[in-house]
Amino acid sequence: MSDTDYDADKIQVLEGLEAVRKRPSMYIGSTDIHGLHHLVYEVVDNGIDEAMGGYCDEIVMTQNEDGSISVQDNGRGIPIDMHPKYKRPALEIVMTKLHAGGKFDNKAYKVSGGLHGVGVSVVNALSVWLEAKVEVNGKIYFQRFERGHPVGDMEIIGDTERNGTTITFYPDDQIFETLEFDFNTLTARLRELAFLNKGITITVDNKKVGKVQEPIEGEETEDIIPEDHRQTFHYDGGIVQYVEYINQNKAALHEKIIYFEAQKDDTTLEIAMQYTGSYSQNIHSFANNINTIEGGTHMSGLRSALTRTLNDYAKKNKYLGEKDASLSGDDVREGLTAILSVKLPDPQFEGQTKTKLGNSVMKGIVESLINEKLGEFLEENPKTAEICIQKSILAAQARVAARKARELTRRKGFLEGGGLPGKLADCSEKDPAKSELYIVEGNSAGGSAKQGRNREFQAILPLRGKVLNVEKARLDKILRNNEIRTLITAFGTNIGEEFDITKARYHKLVIMTDADIDGAHIRTLLLTFLYRYMKPLIEAGYVYIAQPPLYRISKGKTEHWVFTDKEKDDMLAEKGQGWGVQRYKGLGEMNATQLWETTMDPETRVFLKVSISDAVLADQLFTVLMGDEVEPRRAFIMEHAGEVENLDV
Repeated sequence: MSDTDYDADKIQVLEGLEAVRKRPSMYIGSTDIHGLHHLVYEVVDNGIDEAMGGYCDEIVMTQNEDGSISVQDNGRGIPIDMHPKYKRPALEIVMTKLHAGGKFDNKAYKVSGGLHGVGVSVVNALSVWLEAKVEVNGKIYFQRFERGHPVGDMEIIGDTERNGTTITFYPDDQIFETLEFDFNTLTARLRELAFLNKGITITVDNKKVGKVQEPIEGEETEDIIPEDHRQTFHYDGGIVQYVEYINQNKAALHEKIIYFEAQKDDTTLEIAMQYTGSYSQNIHSFANNINTIEGGTHMSGLRSALTRTLNDYAKKNKYLGEKDASLSGDDVREGLTAILSVKLPDPQFEGQTKTKLGNSVMKGIVESLINEKLGEFLEENPKTAEICIQKSILAAQARVAARKARELTRRKGFLEGGGLPGKLADCSEKDPAKSELYIVEGNSAGGSAKQGRNREFQAILPLRGKVLNVEKARLDKILRNNEIRTLITAFGTNIGEEFDITKARYHKLVIMTDADIDGAHIRTLLLTFLYRYMKPLIEAGYVYIAQPPLYRISKGKTEHWVFTDKEKDDMLAEKGQGWGVQRYKGLGEMNATQLWETTMDPETRVFLKVSISDAVLADQLFTVLMGDEVEPRRAFIMEHAGEVENLDV
């Protein structure tokens, strides 16, 4: 095409919601399951905004049998009167025009959430159909839309005695990679919203789990409906109960949860915190109900205030001994579970995922409010204050020991970029984005993996025995463990305060263990270490679990590899007699060629990518499985024992 062909008729103007359908990821982040869930959150957030304004106290989110989602609230209802400019009902304007709503002048809503601020119009644009029902002024108003366009005018379909809005939508399979919602993820988010907005009742109902078994002729078959298909969340204690929920399987060091609420100008702050016997910190921050997983200015204010206030109290009451001694930020946060929730007008979010609060004024506001209120609490509760200080002092002593352990390991050549562990069979590729590290159980499997790998981009690190359970150890003890030091050195990122993800030597860390109970235990130990001390590697999508086959089914020169007992049984049922079955309990039982073809070849292998969709649930699971408390672990095993397949003891 010549330059002269570039004229006015080449300029494309996308009217209304066409731009959303053309570039959906610009509005909801992605078109995978995360973007699919974002549709639900956008609609739920409208009800939450009504609740924060004091107009709504009940939200019901339902997945219907046909796969559509309904969200009902008892707020004021979307306005249905005529818009003065567009001469159409406000309901239709809200549904069909971007950035139309009552959240832009801080009059209808002083505080509102909405991560991307795109609103329900984007949900409408990305749905095959959407139906809006508004109950207001004694009447029920209804309008249907298809792929963003109205299907007929708004109409009155009945009478009502309640107020509120119900939005039902069916996501568009032309837009999304999947239409299968992860109901556990949705439930976790709505539970979180109930904790953050005390007094509100949020119900989640999964009607799609109804009849999952077809009736067999001549037999009575009951519907299989899980007991937890409908759950209701209501917390009058708000974030205090959130901390209790997080710490339910941990040993709390003080019974009374530290809580206070404070306000400055138009900003409201709530914080709840409790120290436990854990060695890791567990702090979650929110801004206008949005989980700011990347932190931001409010988290900076919290960290500064904690360090300053506890140091001031410790020095005033002569806990630190030496004149110049002080507690570091990591010291005062060890074992701390805390929820920080701020609500402010016009939040500014930044970071790659738009989950980092950027309002610069928030650091000073949060720091001053927490300094004041936490200082008062410590003075009024000296026993609790002493527990908090003593926990921090023990952490400080361990920090000194960890520093000495670091210095010792550096002198021995560990933790430095140049001295790689001798057992590591490295790859020749120097670009981390193209490099893979297989963490393998034992020398036998390590030998097969080293022989079968592609030496250009695949590195092998065999581990000897089981690594240390870091859930029960402080950093100083962790750094004295040979296998842990080997992992840290091979990864290249260092650990703790010195962790740096940009120094990661591989962008694929593949855990490859045997398909037996010992292999599962080693995998859990490794994941615990990565989650507690190198979580950014998981968040960046660098951590994978290899899926070696369980069986080799062969007859003559024909062979098949299968991964489950059911797959094996189905295949044998189809293939008749004469097939041999070999069960692989260990990776070392495969020769190098078999291991490459089934588990390591990028063309044929299957990996599970480790992700954290719910950080609170992940924290609880690691606490239950690897922590000191025995009873929660026993209860977990009893509850889930029936779900285990392929268990070899």
